[in-house]
Amino acid sequence: GLGSLLLERLSVDYGKKSKLAFTVYPSPQVSTAVVEPYNSVLSTHSLLEHTDVAVMLDNEAIYDICRRSLDIERPTYTNLNRLVAQVISSLTASLRFDGALNVDVTEFQTNLVPYPRIHFMLSSYAPVISAEKAYHEQLSV
Repeated sequence: GLGSLLLERLSVDYGKKSKLAFTVYPSPQVSTAVVEPYNSVLSTHSLLEHTDVAVMLDNEAIYDICRRSLDIERPTYTNLNRLVAQVISSLTASLRFDGALNVDVTEFQTNLVPYPRIHFMLSSYAPVISAEKAYHEQLSV
């Protein structure tokens, strides 16, 4: 598709630069098209060839987190996208801000990827609590 073509062009034009990708894999619960599984399988080959670090996110897991942890009975794409945005923002904070733990994409790749072909990562994020619980519980680090 278009994403695979863009990845290929970026790889050709900026071959020496490290590429970090975030990919959301579909689920039957929130599917809007029959071809979503086919698109994700076919685009995975492009991710394998043209990215250096690929972080995979599962749409069904995100949907379950919204239902169970955030107490949203029927999550919408807005709810799912906000959670994904929070995860991506947290993962890339060291790339965007100055500090003692500041790293660039090359260090990100060096620390997380054991072999070049094995560059698919899963992310975790905690705590995920609803707004109602946030006002009633004391959060500490």
